[in-house]
Amino acid sequence: MGLYRQESEQRPKKGCIMIITSKLKPNDKPTKEQLKRIERAAKKPVVHSKDSPEYTLEQLARLYLESKELNKKKTVGIRLNQKTIEQYKNLGKGYTAIMAAVLDYAIKHPEVLKKAL
Repeated sequence: MGLYRQESEQRPKKGCIMIITSKLKPNDKPTKEQLKRIERAAKKPVVHSKDSPEYTLEQLARLYLESKELNKKKTVGIRLNQKTIEQYKNLGKGYTAIMAAVLDYAIKHPEVLKKAL
């Protein structure tokens, strides 16, 4: 069906939850249905159980610092031909993130890297 299950297809049993996820590409806007789901979810209470207790401020601070460190990006200089730069810029706002995603994908898939060599 896609990246998420429609709410109308199946309802969770009483006392259970259903997690619905959607992925948006850079510069995509959520659909009206996705916005409605977000609004409905925002109105529901957050319920903590013994299996998932509420975090303390100290735990949240530690998680924040660790995630910030893991996601830290470095600036590098690379030489590209003008045509390549123009093609990426034509992709619009966020084109450098797309460049980074292409490089990440290529390094994780040796067959793509081999084609470029």
